[in-house]
Amino acid sequence: MNKKGLKTTVLVLLLFCLSLSFLASQPTIEIPSAQNLVILATTDLHGNVWGFSYENDKDTTNNGMARIATYVEQVRREENNVVLVDNGDTIQGNIMTDDLYNKREGEHPVMRAMNLLEYDAMTLGNHEFNFGQNLISRIQALANFPILAANLARVDGTMAAKPYTIIERSGIKIGIIGLTNPNAPRWDGEKTDPFIYAPVGQAARRVVDIIKDKVDVIVVVSHVGIYPEYDEEGGSDGANSILELCPEVDVLIVGHDHNAIKEIRKNTVIGGARNLGREVIRIDLALNEKREIVDRKIELVDMANYEPSDFIRKNAFIAEAHKATRDFISGGAPSADGKPSGGIFGKASVDFQPKNEILGIPEGKLRDTAVMDLINTVQLMNSGADVSAAALFADTSDIPKGDINYGTIFGIYKYDNTLYRVEVTGAELKAYMEWSAACYNQWKPGDISISFNPEKPGYLYDMFSGVDYEIDLSKPVGSRIRNVMFKGKPLANDQRLTLAVNNYRYSSALKAQKLVAGTKEWESPNSIRDMLVEYIKAQGTITPKVDNNWKITGVNLASPYRDQVIKMVNEGKLEVPYAKSLNIDELKKQGVIK
Repeated sequence: MNKKGLKTTVLVLLLFCLSLSFLASQPTIEIPSAQNLVILATTDLHGNVWGFSYENDKDTTNNGMARIATYVEQVRREENNVVLVDNGDTIQGNIMTDDLYNKREGEHPVMRAMNLLEYDAMTLGNHEFNFGQNLISRIQALANFPILAANLARVDGTMAAKPYTIIERSGIKIGIIGLTNPNAPRWDGEKTDPFIYAPVGQAARRVVDIIKDKVDVIVVVSHVGIYPEYDEEGGSDGANSILELCPEVDVLIVGHDHNAIKEIRKNTVIGGARNLGREVIRIDLALNEKREIVDRKIELVDMANYEPSDFIRKNAFIAEAHKATRDFISGGAPSADGKPSGGIFGKASVDFQPKNEILGIPEGKLRDTAVMDLINTVQLMNSGADVSAAALFADTSDIPKGDINYGTIFGIYKYDNTLYRVEVTGAELKAYMEWSAACYNQWKPGDISISFNPEKPGYLYDMFSGVDYEIDLSKPVGSRIRNVMFKGKPLANDQRLTLAVNNYRYSSALKAQKLVAGTKEWESPNSIRDMLVEYIKAQGTITPKVDNNWKITGVNLASPYRDQVIKMVNEGKLEVPYAKSLNIDELKKQGVIK
């Protein structure tokens, strides 16, 4: 049997078993007319329990589970029937989770907070798979609520997570279906080998058929965006397919792309929220005496209006986890493997990242910088590869002048990636470079700034060391990489060389996009963050070094109006031109300049 057939067989068997195992008849309870049901949903919390930026050692002002707790407590005081669900990417995303508690056995601060808040269900997000199946099994054991993924099975045919749960509020039966992101194998490669993923729409349809006559309200909690991310034709990874195949769904929670969404399509209420607990999705459903929904509304509640709850922050375990994380950064506590974090382990002589000329347009993506050269240098040293590729994960990433600690390194390298080395041909490397250069918009006459394709987030833009090259933005996507030189000579298409790249990019781009035929020949025993720490420790004081091995060409940004227009952007009088370049001809037509 081929892999596709195996996937189908496993999913069918899985759902058949579920229909027998998880459906249970429940007593009918009469409810008064116009009963209100409130569904609260969080998504993409990324480990933000406290409401704290560990890389900056500062409290945040508008996010985190402690603020969410304040709001949830308020709603539960005001309403009788409240359901609380989470949509995944919950246990990954900061130093507390990624460097400490995801790598330890025992209790976990995120799960402790969720248990305290009495969540009714959680859906697995793609980042839950970052640390392999052992962490997933661990959080399933820790949770006092079901962890859901109806489109997930193990390769042996057993269930990897519950597909749904049915809960009750004042006689109202609510079916909650969870759907994880089927693209997880693109990003986590071998860590997802124990699992089989099915399209979200088809999986939702099968479970809706199982529960639709047993519940009054159907809620789907899906860790995908509304629109497909990769499968544009089939729609297997977009929530639109759920809407098309499952008109019975009353509430659809989306996530993954960190977009704020509140809308009603026909009879389905759709909600999505920004990441880190910035917003809580609130959906109010009014049901009549027949348990039919007669009214529906949705709002996104901004957590900037709520103070952190002592219910979370004064919990002994959570408070200790928060302190342990800060101590780890400052050098007062060991890492998960027992090694000291080092506290302040180096100094930067000056700021590494250049200042932005235009507000919101990162200079670090317009030219070669010391931050990227540092990361690529460390990757080349540790891998022994000929060429290295790395991304600036955040537009604000920098190594500022002064002391360097682990928080500084987290600020420039957010993810717990390991490093791979793979053999490539010159043609394959150029294809990879073209894939990366698609993050830019094409320059056109009159543009006085460079902008970025909003469909290609910045973390997909890799910069390369070990080769010299140009990116011609006057050309369309796929034809931009020019004059690639390796060791002073033009890189031939049939030339073979080795490439250093992180595990995420290897899976999500090199293999998923079929850019490279070869397989990895080496994997680092430690994370790229750990490599950066060790390098800086050995140097003591680091000084910015930039070899300017790449540059953007094919643009002419000169204009007598340029300084005037940039000043208007920087003063907030014009919109930041991130996704669309400032164009003199268009600005003249609009009357912005004369």
